[in-house]
Amino acid sequence: MNRLANWVAALLLMFSLNGVSAAEVLLGPGDVLRLSVFGNPDLALETRVNEAGNITFPLIGEVAVAGLSPSLAGKKIGDRLESGGFVRKPQVNVLVTTLQSQQISVLGQVNRPGRYPLEGKRSVIDLLAMAGGISADGGDTLNLLRKRNGVTTKDVVDIIAMMRSGELSQDYELAGGDVVYVERAPRFYVYGEVQRPGNFRLERGLTVVQALSVGGGLTPRGTERGMVIKRRDTNGKLLSFDAKHDDILQPDDVLYVKESWF
Repeated sequence: MNRLANWVAALLLMFSLNGVSAAEVLLGPGDVLRLSVFGNPDLALETRVNEAGNITFPLIGEVAVAGLSPSLAGKKIGDRLESGGFVRKPQVNVLVTTLQSQQISVLGQVNRPGRYPLEGKRSVIDLLAMAGGISADGGDTLNLLRKRNGVTTKDVVDIIAMMRSGELSQDYELAGGDVVYVERAPRFYVYGEVQRPGNFRLERGLTVVQALSVGGGLTPRGTERGMVIKRRDTNGKLLSFDAKHDDILQPDDVLYVKESWF
């Protein structure tokens, strides 16, 4: 992993540790719960929240628990047991054994892609830290897909700019079902009379002369005169133009270094 990626990973971990919340997770469909009532072992139950967000509990029947924390779900069940005259001052404990509903997918160029439980309040930075940070091939930005009230939105989050500025307005709070996707870093290509032709990671603001350095410099036959940049426009048409030392390369640019005739 390059030095910048290490720096970002360290900052992600720092923000994650500083931002952990003690708030309880909210229950939802698919979650597996283990319930017990103090002093009433016959009421112990392990069940799954159904698609409607309900569970069925002995004596009181169906109980809506989706959107409640485990403690509030326990209180709701206890109130129903007491109001029905089944248990006097019941103490109901609700333990989540499998957190299926409140999970977030972290995909793409991260070190540990997968699905992660949303335990308490979590933000984009928290989830990146849980996924081991952005991998060496990861880009500086990520896509955040969220569905709210039946509408899916996509936000592009510039992680590097956020870390450098300390402005965390794009460190969005996440909810179950959100998807964080880190794209591969953009590349550029160098070929012709350079020591190491090939494709390389495109850092921000990379100039032609810096690209030559990344490619190992010129061969004894190479010349900086007459270098060419090949680039596709928005319509996919390939354009070629003379390259100047301070030209800024763009994603998928090809820098061609010609052979000197003298």
